[in-house]
Amino acid sequence: MHRYKDLKFWQLSREFCSDIYEKTSPFPDSEKFGLTSQLRRASVSIPSNIAEGASRSSNKDFSRFLEIAIGSCYEIETQLLIANDLQFVTNPDLNELIKKLDSIIKMMSKFRSTLQ
Repeated sequence: MHRYKDLKFWQLSREFCSDIYEKTSPFPDSEKFGLTSQLRRASVSIPSNIAEGASRSSNKDFSRFLEIAIGSCYEIETQLLIANDLQFVTNPDLNELIKKLDSIIKMMSKFRSTLQ
């Protein structure tokens, strides 16, 4: 079992989740059950899957949960690009969020490679 709270990418993913909630707050009300909800749920799933995977007894199981978390990162990236296309997110905000996301993905991927 791993101590997920000590993992830097788990800490950053929690901060990123807060960023997503902040950036989606001004989205139109018509997106409450659409893009806003999708982005928020996907962002919550990143630290949640890291934590759940860390509780598993094998590195293989933990690696699988990290793979799911990485998938959520790419889902968010796509949704952010769509939000930018719809002008719900500005280019500077988009670039900042994607930069943070890329950092989390790189850390998780590197850590995941040590588990196999």
